[in-house]
Amino acid sequence: MYFRHDWAPHKGFPHTGPAPARTIHTPLHGGRDVANDASTVFDVVILGGGSGGYAAALRAAQLGLSTALIEKGELGGTCLHRGCIPTKALLHAAEIADETKEAAEFGVLATFQGIDINGVHKYKDDVVAGLYKGLQGLVASRKVTFIQGEGRLSSPTSVDVNGQRVEGRHIVLATGSVPKSLPGLTIDGDRVISSDHALKLDRIPKSAVILGGGVIGVEFASVWKSFGVDVTIVEALPHLVPLEDENSSKLLERAFRKRGIKFELKARFSGVEYTESGVRVSTENGKQIDADLLLVAIGRGPVSQGLGFEEAGVAMDRGYVLVDEYMRTNVPTVSAVGDLAPTLQLAHVGFAEGILVAERLAGLKAVPIDYDGVPRVTYSNPEVASVGISEAKAVELYGKEKVVSVKYNLAGNGKSKILKTAGEIKLVQVKDGAVVGVHMVGARMGEQVGEAQLIYNWEALPAEVAQLIHAHPTQSEALGEAHLALAGKPLHAHD
Repeated sequence: MYFRHDWAPHKGFPHTGPAPARTIHTPLHGGRDVANDASTVFDVVILGGGSGGYAAALRAAQLGLSTALIEKGELGGTCLHRGCIPTKALLHAAEIADETKEAAEFGVLATFQGIDINGVHKYKDDVVAGLYKGLQGLVASRKVTFIQGEGRLSSPTSVDVNGQRVEGRHIVLATGSVPKSLPGLTIDGDRVISSDHALKLDRIPKSAVILGGGVIGVEFASVWKSFGVDVTIVEALPHLVPLEDENSSKLLERAFRKRGIKFELKARFSGVEYTESGVRVSTENGKQIDADLLLVAIGRGPVSQGLGFEEAGVAMDRGYVLVDEYMRTNVPTVSAVGDLAPTLQLAHVGFAEGILVAERLAGLKAVPIDYDGVPRVTYSNPEVASVGISEAKAVELYGKEKVVSVKYNLAGNGKSKILKTAGEIKLVQVKDGAVVGVHMVGARMGEQVGEAQLIYNWEALPAEVAQLIHAHPTQSEALGEAHLALAGKPLHAHD
């Protein structure tokens, strides 16, 4: 997965302080080539202003490195504008819709009258706009030189943008990713759409097929079902969220069946055709599904084509820039972070990778990222959260006889009963050793993954976690109860 090298870590750059804040929109005065002006040779030039890029910029500037950040679109990239933030806003609106429909179960008289999609978009866009404004101010306050324009790597130490050349002692590539499609499957933005289109859809379809049962697919399925859409997911693999522990996948599938979300597993897509009112999706097993539209949610691919990476000698594989554990490429002056590298495509991974690179370049001791220790959350209803490795992976690594697992059903947790959520917490342990996997399904499980992250990354023993006192009644108790059970002294659980 990683392209490893044996050169010594970079020692950092001499500096006299951060460069003055400025934003460049056009070629410098007189159209001169800034490559000939020593004052514009930055310590770090970052191509791409998404999660990984701006995190690298903020940390580099904080450490006193003169920093230029080049972004062709909006600062914040996919996560802020077309990913994490707007999708989670939609999911919260969906949660409000569900709570309104179910209010009578809690003794609250409320009437669900429908979804005002324009109002939903205003709410979503206001959230994004507020965060965008804050990020712009933060970048300016750190004295980062922000250059708006489409950049291209022109050498191992320079990027061309807006007709000028920006020189840097080190280049960080952070150009991100875009939604993928399949050969022959054309995304038209109307009846066949990507997640980018789905976030701006000005109507609520009566029915939809979602191609792909990963994180993006199940999150949109969850939103649309709450909005009243008849949803069918088509997934080629045996389970939804296939990268999760199989038990978590099965729990999500059970919950989706209860919600009326349909899915076809082990069903490979074979084609789509337009009908009078929508689309007809076909699978290789002969199934045909009619719907208003098809959402293609088969993942995201790196943005790297035509950006000069290969010409500069940067090693690549299927569009990804290959890196080692310190995010170094095979070119000593070039690093890569975020979705452009073949690591987990998560915004918080991009943050961590950007910080790692900045600290390495500033001469600090850099610690490689343990990607198994990164928290992962699917924000559907119910949520799926995990950290560490699956039971199947643990068996593969340690052997079946050395792996112990325990499941704690949320039916025994008071707060979960109050919330009327179902699900489980599953722990995976190396026998007589540390917990190596925490897998959770249920409402608000994403909020419990912080403690789970500490348990995994600090290699906690079940007995150590069992000694901690969790507040009652909270869902965090369920994590404590699971560890009590794994330590051999279950409280609100059967032996």
